[in-house]
Amino acid sequence: MTARSALRRYMLVSFLTWLPPGLMMASMVLLMTGRGLGLAEIGLVVTVFSVVTVTLELPTGGLADVIGRRMVLAASAAFTVAGLALMSVSTTFWMFMLSGVFKGVARALSSGPATSWYVDTLHGIEGRDADLRPGLARGGAMESVALCLGVLAGGALPLLAPPSLIFPLAAPPLAGAMAALVLLIVVVFALPEPGHGRRSLAGVLREVPATVIGGVRLSLGGAVLRRLMIASAASGLVLMSIELLTPGRLAELAGTAEEGSLVYAVVAALGFAGSALGSSLAPRAARLAGGSARGAIAGTVLTALSIGALAATAGLDGPPGVVSAGLAYVCLFVGGAVTAVLCLEITHNAVTAAERTTVTSTSSLSLQSGGIVANLTLGSLAAQAGLAAAWSAAAVVMLASALLFVRMPAPTGSSPAQALPARSGSG
Repeated sequence: MTARSALRRYMLVSFLTWLPPGLMMASMVLLMTGRGLGLAEIGLVVTVFSVVTVTLELPTGGLADVIGRRMVLAASAAFTVAGLALMSVSTTFWMFMLSGVFKGVARALSSGPATSWYVDTLHGIEGRDADLRPGLARGGAMESVALCLGVLAGGALPLLAPPSLIFPLAAPPLAGAMAALVLLIVVVFALPEPGHGRRSLAGVLREVPATVIGGVRLSLGGAVLRRLMIASAASGLVLMSIELLTPGRLAELAGTAEEGSLVYAVVAALGFAGSALGSSLAPRAARLAGGSARGAIAGTVLTALSIGALAATAGLDGPPGVVSAGLAYVCLFVGGAVTAVLCLEITHNAVTAAERTTVTSTSSLSLQSGGIVANLTLGSLAAQAGLAAAWSAAAVVMLASALLFVRMPAPTGSSPAQALPARSGSG
């Protein structure tokens, strides 16, 4: 396999992994409402999804490092097919709950293995000094393109589905299940990787906890990865502040919930397009800034300024409010994507294949932890002091996180021992 072939396969898998979530995004809540669920029940379904994802994040990362990336990605695709197919035919609370469990398992399984497969493959072809930025940037761009196209297609499918054949709002998750089935086929037949040898179930059960513990110790014990985990938590707080507060703000600007939903779908699609652009620009940003850490600072500052712009325009009404919020939203995702790609490059240069997916899962867990903090704090702050105060607080957190990249030790790319200082010396 050549480096170009590996990149094409990685980009395809990245696109297909995020297309199903994009397809179901616009109709998910409306589908559950149409099938008789109340807001409290819908909240429980979403909560179960989040709890399952967080709980399995590290064990599935360790599993991918032990048994291989392809098997875990295939399992993720299979659970996605099951979860979305069940969602499309669910008529009761418990059916939707089981669908949420399946989707949570799939999300946890998909966190990291595709990128780890690409990095391992590229290192095998070009050595440990291979330039990861272009490939990781294109993979990130394909994820954003999938979400952008998926949310637009998912919003249009209910209007195109014949009511006599299917409940219209069930069409998007059904299409997502079909896309996940394509992903399963691609993963099985197009992602070759070195064999991991025959292992007994008992052997795997022993190795996975040890791998997880080693990966967590590495993430917390080294200066580079520890800083990246904190930066990931800050990004999670900011992203949740957007997901939590933007829909209500746009509904208020549009006039009605229905019109606000449409506006939000369009703004979300533009945000994903901005994320694709930011991912593509990440290598150039690193070159212009003089390194990945400095490029990450630039992306973080742009993100912080964009949230500050949301706070500054929170008092605008009508079209000016919609346009200013939309522009800030797009710029925010451009900056966030630049930072995400460069952080991913630094992370993979700081670890070896043995704990690669576990460490990226730890980063994903940090991101979700930041989101939990935002859920517990920013919603109450917005209710008591207004949107401007909540977004200002998020902007301050994001801007402060830029300091994490100042004088960051550069991974040498040969081993964790070289890339990171000793645990006792780093405090």
